[in-house]
Amino acid sequence: MKLYGYFRSSASYRVRIALNLKGLAYEKVPVDLVKNGGEQFSDEYRKLNPDALVPALIDVAADEPAVLVQSLAIIEYLDETHPKPPLLPPDPVDRAFVRGIAMSVACDIHPLNNLRVLRYLSRQLRIDEDGRNAWYRHWCEQGLGAIEAMLAKDKRVGRFCFGDAPTLADCCLIPQIANARRVDCDFSAMPNVMRINDACLALDAFAMAAPANQPDAV
Repeated sequence: MKLYGYFRSSASYRVRIALNLKGLAYEKVPVDLVKNGGEQFSDEYRKLNPDALVPALIDVAADEPAVLVQSLAIIEYLDETHPKPPLLPPDPVDRAFVRGIAMSVACDIHPLNNLRVLRYLSRQLRIDEDGRNAWYRHWCEQGLGAIEAMLAKDKRVGRFCFGDAPTLADCCLIPQIANARRVDCDFSAMPNVMRINDACLALDAFAMAAPANQPDAV
C-alpha cells in the first residue's frame, strides 16, 4: 500500500493510526500542502484525487489496484479487507455510536478548520492570524465539548471511546485534539476526551502515527 499524505493533516493522521492498529505495512508518500503553493494541486496528484485533498491510499494488492480517498472511507475499507482487529463493533447500534463520534470530528469539526478554509479566511476575507485562530478555537472547543458530553453519559465508553480497544472513533478524535492543541484550545471541561487521548497516545500505533514522527515533519 502507498499512503499519500501530509504529516500535519489530521485526515492523514487518522489513516496512519488505522494502518498501524491493523499492523499493515505501507509506504509513506509525502504531499507537502504548503511548499510551492501546495503539492496537492499538481497535475500528478490530481490524477489520484481530483479534489486535491489528502490522504489518498493506493492498494496494489487488490484484484484491481484501488485508489481510495476520504479518510473515513479508507479506514472502513481497511476494516473490511483486514478485519482483525476490528475498528467497528458488531452490533448495528454500537457501530452507529462509534461512527457518530467519528463523523462529529470528520464532518462537523474538521471541515471548519481545514487548511483550505483557513487560507480562504486569510487570503480572501483578510482575517488576521489572531482572528483565524479564534475561529479555529471556537469550532474545536464547541465540537469537542459536544463529544465530551456524549462520552460522559454513555456506559459503553471505557478506556477508549467504545470499550477497552481503539475504534474508528479514537482514530478520528486523537488527531483533532492534536490540531486543537496547536491553537491553545481549552480542554479544562473535557476530562473524558483528555483521558482517552492519554490512553491512545500510550499505544505504539498512535505514537508512531503522530505528526512529529513522520518523515516529512518540519
